Amino acid sequence: MNQDELKGKMEQLKGKAKQAAGDLTDDQSLHNEGQVDEAKGDVREGFGKARRKIGETIEDIGDSLKR
Repeated sequence: MNQDELKGKMEQLKGKAKQAAGDLTDDQSLHNEGQVDEAKGDVREGFGKARRKIGETIEDIGDSLKR
């Protein structure tokens, strides 16, 4: 797991916590802010996964060229 994946997961958790807090306090603005944070986390995690997979593919190609 790379930094983008980790930070994305953390952003998702922060968003879910804000949504829950917004629900408990009946604060729609906080709930909506949490949804945005969770969505940003989804995007960042997805970017991190793609980045990792590209890196792994490049390493595999390099390994196959060495043989």
